[in-house]
Amino acid sequence: MILGGWRSVAKLPLIVAMAWTNAARGAENPALYDRGYSVLPEPQVVVLTKRDVSFGSGWRLELAGVPPRDVALATFQEDLKTRFGITLSRGKWGRGVIRLKVAPHGVAISNAVDSNRAALAQQAYWMLIQPESVEIRANSTQGLFYGLGTLVQLVRQEGAKFFLPAGEIIDWPDLELRAIFWDDAHHLERLSELKRAIRQASFFKINGFAIRLEGHFQYRRAAALVEPYALSPAELQELTNYGLHYFVQVIPYLDAPAHDAFILKHLEYARLREYPQSDYEMCVTNPDTYKLLFGMVQDLLAANMGGKYFLLSTDEPYYVGLASNQQCDEATQAKADGSVGRLLAEFITKAAGYLHERGRAVIFWGEYPLKPADIEHLPPYLVNGEVYGPEFDPVFKAHGIRQMVYTSTEGEEPLFPEYFTAVAWEKVHATKLPTMRVNGMVSEITSAVERRQADLMGAVIAGWADEGLHPETFWAGYATGTAVAWHVENLDPRILLDSFFNLFYGSRTVLMARVYQLMSEEAQFWADSWEWAPSSARKPIFGNSDGVFNPPKSARDQTIALPPVPAPSDLSVNLEWKKDNDRRLQLVFKYMLDNGELIDLLKNNLGRVKINRYNLEVFASVAEIYEQNLWMILDLGRIDTLLNSAEDAVKKKRPEDAVAALDHALALAENIRQRRNLALRQVTVTWYKSWYPRVEAANGRRFVHVLDDVQDHPPDRTVDLSYLFYRELLLPLGDWVRKVDSVRNVFALENGLPARNDHFDWLDTKILLPAKAGAGLD
Repeated sequence: MILGGWRSVAKLPLIVAMAWTNAARGAENPALYDRGYSVLPEPQVVVLTKRDVSFGSGWRLELAGVPPRDVALATFQEDLKTRFGITLSRGKWGRGVIRLKVAPHGVAISNAVDSNRAALAQQAYWMLIQPESVEIRANSTQGLFYGLGTLVQLVRQEGAKFFLPAGEIIDWPDLELRAIFWDDAHHLERLSELKRAIRQASFFKINGFAIRLEGHFQYRRAAALVEPYALSPAELQELTNYGLHYFVQVIPYLDAPAHDAFILKHLEYARLREYPQSDYEMCVTNPDTYKLLFGMVQDLLAANMGGKYFLLSTDEPYYVGLASNQQCDEATQAKADGSVGRLLAEFITKAAGYLHERGRAVIFWGEYPLKPADIEHLPPYLVNGEVYGPEFDPVFKAHGIRQMVYTSTEGEEPLFPEYFTAVAWEKVHATKLPTMRVNGMVSEITSAVERRQADLMGAVIAGWADEGLHPETFWAGYATGTAVAWHVENLDPRILLDSFFNLFYGSRTVLMARVYQLMSEEAQFWADSWEWAPSSARKPIFGNSDGVFNPPKSARDQTIALPPVPAPSDLSVNLEWKKDNDRRLQLVFKYMLDNGELIDLLKNNLGRVKINRYNLEVFASVAEIYEQNLWMILDLGRIDTLLNSAEDAVKKKRPEDAVAALDHALALAENIRQRRNLALRQVTVTWYKSWYPRVEAANGRRFVHVLDDVQDHPPDRTVDLSYLFYRELLLPLGDWVRKVDSVRNVFALENGLPARNDHFDWLDTKILLPAKAGAGLD
């Protein structure tokens, strides 16, 4: 058993839920939402009549210029069946008719942000919903796919009845490419799960799926990089074809010249390092850099046939042009060019040129150390995956380089994105509150559009896995961020999120906004509840965006103070621990109540959810990590109380009570270990349903475990999922137990009491030892 088997059963905060609902349904909100319909993205033009239309099984399809096996039809019928149990009639008669027509130039589009109106028109559709008929027209099968997808989203269920809003919809995207960035650098989904993600993306009219595989692809020309589990070329091609089937471009993503520790950590490629002592960045003046890079690119292209784009990530090349050593002399070339930015432009031109010659549209990130004066040295066929504001964007536009808006649903948050933010007075440390993720995405995309300084063609919504989050936590941002890129107007983040909840989980779930609020706030407290200190466990950091550190600086790890070890003579302890941790312990009780509410809500919704159930299973596993951390801090407080009780017992000449208090404290330490191991086991079981295992060796390949010299990515710290508990594994709790156990035995023997001889291995995450009989509390 686990000591203190308590779970709060807090009442749901109805005031918060009511405030969310009332705020989200204001008088100026879109007509569809006001009528109780959730659509994401919101259509461009909606004109509704006052009545709703009864809908359900028995309606039939009538096709004009649409093949009977068209993907739009198949997907439409599959979604109706899966979500609502609705089956369309196969005969000539039915309760109502859905008339579909595909014809070029059949749907005219109006104002849009993107200047490529032909590409936008391909995605357009027109819909008319009347009491006994629905008509959808599109210029292409892609437009029909989106029109029928909107029709599925429009179905509103009330008990056993289904309704549609009567009226007219004309829709097209504001931006041609709406991509999400899927980060498989530190883990790899099973192929079936990657397909499920693409299918999910298509439901929200996402048409780009940029995937960063790093060593999770079987490179033929760089076999040393291939990790134990990696997609084969045939699997990546299968994924590419699957995406094209649903109008989603699978976009290979490759980092260069920076963020290349996955390459440069291998001895075979250490000679390509810009600095011999750092695996972060490649030397751009070394011809062998291009030889390796072009070989890897060619391997990816050969497994991505049919694809249009390639994301050449020139992200954060901090040190281009600075190196001057025997292995790499970039400084001389940068001086000859006139700037380090010009040298980076030369690298981009060479790398992008290889892709351009092979028919790919090259998306890159034209950032520091590029300066506006360097842009003219870039080829105009590039697409810049970012906007930067008035100093840069007009220069890119004048040079013919189109741009995308970059924003993210996840950056550096642990465990769960910041969809909501905890209030300042519920934190241990005073920090500036971050912008809530959906609010930030809305602001970034709309601001870029309103500035009118860039030739925009799309947006990319990133979900970075640097902190090791499960990508199931990213979907709220993926769907809402790309919705903004489809329709950049009159956007309320609360409506976007509420629509997402209804569409992603179904109408039977309850209080999903509260679930996301609690998931967000608990994650923030998980991070805030510990302290930061220089790391003694990991190698120093080589540098950052400001430059190379000389000497390298210590990495940082989180830690938390352990209670004092009693003095051997009288079991006296320092009383400062409780004082120093009083605020932390107060907040633990608050977040314990919230965690109980969260777990109750997740259990309730797991019984209600009809689609995307696995998403909530992932949330539940994360909630257990929150709970384990809270119990650990609480148990440390209880241990401190027991140590003080032991000291008091000595003063009262009750050695038996003193030893019993020490035994109880030691049992709580074992309890902490067991809770951690149980939480790790649960998250492993849950996450490996969709991920291949993170292992040292498999399939005849070994994982080379070397940390990045510049970027500190928590998933890099361990080979398995124990990185989620890395800060705990660094705690010297094992040494603390041995010291307290020694003090306890000395005191016991001096007072004629038996010694104990228990084994405690704090670093053992696999073996669960039974709890001590009679040691439980509560």
